[in-house]
Amino acid sequence: MRLVVIFDDTPPMVAIRAAQEPAHLDYLRAHADEILIGGGLRDQPGGGYVGGLWVLDVASKARAIELIEADPYYIAERRPYRLLVWGKACPELMVTL
Repeated sequence: MRLVVIFDDTPPMVAIRAAQEPAHLDYLRAHADEILIGGGLRDQPGGGYVGGLWVLDVASKARAIELIEADPYYIAERRPYRLLVWGKACPELMVTL
């Protein structure tokens, strides 16, 4: 199942990012078989982070929630998220980012 997660950072997330970045990046690497793409979102180039985006390939929505909520960056009141099912247009086209 392919899902997209859109994280919305609240102002206190700045401190969490600073403290947890190495652990968060290690977490993404450790789960690269399920978290296919992950990265921060900004309002403008070079601006502060306002959220994040993941593309997941997981067995279930429940597994996606487990991954999200075990991430060192995740604290519910500081990093709410939306979890959406995603279908790729033109699945025959391969994309490398």
